[in-house]
Order: sequence, then C-alpha cells, then structure tokens
Amino acid sequence: MSDKKYKYVVMLLSLMLLSIGSYAQRTDSLSHYLEIAARNNPGIKADFMAYKASLEKIPQAGAYQDPQLEMGFFLEPMEFVDGRQVGEFKLMQMFPWFGTKKAARTEATHMAKMSFEKFRESRDNLYLDVYTQWFLLCSLQQKLINNQENKKLLTQLEELALRKFSSPGAGSGSGYTLSAPTPPTSTPPASSGGGMAGMGGATAQAASQSSGMSSMGGSGSGGMSAGASSGMSDVLRIQLEITELDNNIESIQSEIRAEKARFNALLNRSADTNIEIPDSFEQIPFLFDGASAMDRIADQNPMLGMINEEGLAYKAKAEMDKKMSYPMFGIGLQYMLMNKSLAPQADPMNTDMGTGSTMSSMNGKDMIMPMLSVTIPIYRSKYKAQQRESKFWWQASREKYTNTLNTLQAELYKTKHQLDDASRKIALFKKQTNLAQTTYNLVVQEFISGKSDLTNVIQVQRQLLDYQLKGAEAVASYNTMVASIQKLISSKETEQQK
Repeated sequence: MSDKKYKYVVMLLSLMLLSIGSYAQRTDSLSHYLEIAARNNPGIKADFMAYKASLEKIPQAGAYQDPQLEMGFFLEPMEFVDGRQVGEFKLMQMFPWFGTKKAARTEATHMAKMSFEKFRESRDNLYLDVYTQWFLLCSLQQKLINNQENKKLLTQLEELALRKFSSPGAGSGSGYTLSAPTPPTSTPPASSGGGMAGMGGATAQAASQSSGMSSMGGSGSGGMSAGASSGMSDVLRIQLEITELDNNIESIQSEIRAEKARFNALLNRSADTNIEIPDSFEQIPFLFDGASAMDRIADQNPMLGMINEEGLAYKAKAEMDKKMSYPMFGIGLQYMLMNKSLAPQADPMNTDMGTGSTMSSMNGKDMIMPMLSVTIPIYRSKYKAQQRESKFWWQASREKYTNTLNTLQAELYKTKHQLDDASRKIALFKKQTNLAQTTYNLVVQEFISGKSDLTNVIQVQRQLLDYQLKGAEAVASYNTMVASIQKLISSKETEQQK
C-alpha cells in the first residue's frame, strides 16, 4: 500500500468514529487532534506496517515450491556402447495435492485480516486515550476558570469587608452591593503575584484605617476598637481564602501543563506544543440501546474480529494439514550429455551387420528422459497430530471468542452504569450550583446588613466552588464513558484498502 493510500485509510478510520460532540466545527478541535493522532502516533503506524507485512504472506503461501536442478559431470567419461557420458542434468518440479495451495492462501488471508483487526484495536485504544485526555484537560480548564471566578468574588467580598471595617458604625448604610456570581466565562489565567499584591494593598489600607481610628478619643473609643478588631479579622480571613485560591490556581496551571505534555505525546508532538482548550464544554447527547449495542459489538468489535479471524485461520490450516498428508507429485526431465566413442567396437556375437550399423548411428547422441516423482507419506502419525493440533487451536479460539464476548457485555453494562451515575451527578451538581449561587447572593446581603457573619459567607462560597468543580468533573466523566462505549462498538470498514 502506498503512503497516499495509507493516509487515506487513516483519515477514513478517524472520521468514522467522530460522531461525538460538536467539535468538528473548530479548526483546532478534538476531531483535528484525533486525525493528527491517527496519522502520527508511532504505535498505530507500527501496527499498520505489521498489517501490510502480513498481506505479503498471501502470495508466498500460494506459490509453488522452487524447482530443483541437479547437474553432474564425470571426471572420466562413462563408457557406453554408443558413446561416452560426460555429464547429466536433472530438473524436477514438485506439485502439492489438489487444494493445498488454496488452503494455504486462505490461512494467510485470515492471518492478514487478524493483523488488520489488531490495528483497529490499537486505533480505538488510541482514540479512547485521546478522548480521555482531552476531557481531562477540559475539566482542568474549567476548574481553573471556576477558581479564578471565585477569586473575583472573594476580592469583591474583601472590598466589602474593608468598607465595613472603615465605617463599622455605618452598618448597611455604606451603600455598597456585591455583584451576583455569574457562570464561568472565558478568563485568562490570573497571576498569583497580582493577587498577593492586591492583598498587600488591602492590608495596608486596613492598617492605615485602623491607625486613624485608634487616634480617636471619647467614651465611644472602646466600642469603636472592638468593631475595628472584628472588621480587621474579616479582611484577614478573606485574604487567607484568596491566598488558598492563588495556590490552587498555580497548582491547576501546573497540572494542565503536565497533561498537555501527555496529550502531545499521544499525538507524537513536542511536549510544549500549544493546545487550544475550550473554556467550557457540554454533556454529549447520547442514547443507549443495550440490545443494539451488543449486536454492534458482536459484529464490529476488533477484539472479537481478531479472535474470529484467528479461528478461521486455524480452520484453514487444518484443511491444509489434511491436504499435506496426501502424496506430492513431481514432474521432471533428465538430460544426459554424450560424446562419441573414440573406437566403436562391434559385438563379435552379432553377425547382423545391419544392426551394427544402426547402433553406430546412435554414437554420441544426447539422451533425454522424462521423469515422474511421487512422495509416499507413510508416517501418518505426524500428519494426524498436525490436524488434531489445528483442530484444538480452532476450538480454543471459539471458547476465547465466547469468553471475550461475555467480558465485553459485562464491560458495556458497567460502563452504562457509570454513564447513568455521571448523568445523575451532572443534574445534581447543576441544581446544587444554582442553589448555592442564590444562597451566596442572600448571605452576602445579610452580611452587608449585619444579619450574618463572614463564616457563613465563606462556607457558602466554598460550597459554590465545590459544586462547580464537581459538575465539571461529572461532565468530563460522562463524556469519557460515552467514548468508552463508542470504543466497544467501534466502527468497521466495508472495504479494506490494500
């Protein structure tokens, strides 16, 4: 197969599996990365080269044995009545029993198909690895954005606490309101240095305001100091939460870089090659039909196909072993090179001069003799053992097929359970996220009016972040389970390109 046809096959294989998602609209999308992986991954290329090598076994299996040519020369010419033999040539061609070559070609064909199924299995495993790694990156990207959005909320809450700290007696009369949390959007990664700088400025501002209030006199200074102390502790607690988020952001960014390197390894690219990750990803629509899925697995799964082709190869080998137990025929030709006798002698007992004249006309004439050869397979035990061996291997492949089918069926329903579980979690975390956002808005307003303390605000804010992160992980898990089911079903080409 030429490189052009190979690229065509790889592209066909990749496109037939891309029924998942709406990523095909993007130039630098999942479908694009799948195509790169199918074209560049060295493991896939190695299995495809092994398939091409197995195709070359077919003409070898259908070829005749090489003819045998024997040549011999006499150091001293062999004296005959009508000449001297100086050499001879023997040419022999052996032919197997009828149908042996066909059985051998059938075996080699099934072995080549088995190699192709192995290539398909490697391709499907690679696709699943790419899918899994891609959705992991999407989940990490979503976690990064959620942490950055929650840092913004804490920054706003810090400003609110500073306002309350600067005017502790004002209560809700400060007129400051906190914007409601919004769903995560595309946000560039925030630098931890900038966050620390903001915290440092807020601390300096709070310290300056505390110093200004401590210089105030009168009988009300004691009450003011207690309020200032409480406000300052709120600011510091918020800054602690921001510091923890900064650490989480840096950790996620580091993890994203590591997972990008692993993703690029699947594509056989440099570890630092840029990867475009979407800022959001959705749950893949997927309808599951157990009976239809099992039928498609039995018909299309490459593992089952590989075992089935292996069994057919053993069956063909048993037929070939049976044919090999029959005689082989050989057709040949013997050519004797003769020189003339130096001194022809007449037979003294022969008085018929006419006969002597005839014998002398054959002097030095080369001789040609057709030959027929037949092998006699009298040692039957080895041939019977070969046939029993192939039969046992074929029966073993049948049992292996049934066992693999049962295993795939169990794996399918286990994956379906995980798919349903992930779907329930997605709905749960989505509902909990909406409730947490509403609760956060209310508790912030209560904090502004003094009806709630900062502990409740931070607790709800943590719950909101936790639900957002778990929701992203659940979506990634669901999409990965969909890809796992697609891998079990696989796809089968109607025509193999050779």
